[in-house]
Amino acid sequence: MLYNTLKFKDKQINYRCEGKGEKTLVLLHGFMNNLSVWDKYFEAYKDIIKVLAIDLIGHGESEVVQEVSSMELQADMIKEVLDSLEIKKCVMVGHSMGGMVTLCFAEKYSEYLQGYCLLHSNAMADNPKGIENRKRACKIVNDDKLKYIVDFIPNLFAPENINKFDKEIQILKNIALSTSKEGIIAAQLGMIERRDRRDVLEKSQVPVLFIIGKKDIRADVLSVLATSSLPNFSEVLMLDCGHMSFIEEEKIIKIRLLSFVNLCFEI
Repeated sequence: MLYNTLKFKDKQINYRCEGKGEKTLVLLHGFMNNLSVWDKYFEAYKDIIKVLAIDLIGHGESEVVQEVSSMELQADMIKEVLDSLEIKKCVMVGHSMGGMVTLCFAEKYSEYLQGYCLLHSNAMADNPKGIENRKRACKIVNDDKLKYIVDFIPNLFAPENINKFDKEIQILKNIALSTSKEGIIAAQLGMIERRDRRDVLEKSQVPVLFIIGKKDIRADVLSVLATSSLPNFSEVLMLDCGHMSFIEEEKIIKIRLLSFVNLCFEI
């Protein structure tokens, strides 16, 4: 759905901003998702705080900007949106790829952040096997996008949750199908070239919340746990779920994110 737009490097960027007050929560979706995955969070929060969600480049109604959607490019785009809304301070939550973008934003534009949350995301760069897998995924997407999506989406959930969230999985498949091949491949190439940002966590002067799924096959539990000790102030929420805790454990995540926002703006 098209909400509000601005031009970034002559391309359309789509975002949704609702709510009130000085506390702003920025929600960044993951790979092959769009801002609609946060709809229930808007309903929960908009009468309490200001909520901003953005279609990342090449996703949803945001157009592809370059052949590679680098984390730096995405971070620059987010700054443009914040500046257009005159948002000076926020708490940013990034899911999966959105967490990679969040870390890059924290590196480039730390002055905007009161705190940030890595929701099933890792600060480490891809290892050689990970890079190989992403390159293979680009080829599969180019040859048969439907097959890639049908195989990819259900595995984001814990095995015991696949049937339980069948409706949500179908919605996510449809969102992914609406994402262009160019957008998917540009995002994968951006993730391939991203650098290790553990040093950003080490230098963080604001609270960092790590949310981890015990059954997450996309963000390695032990790797994320190892990096969670790097910031001066960090918290870890471990849940018995897969990669999609904001769906699999929606009630807990809604409560936890709001409490984190309040903490970050009050300390």
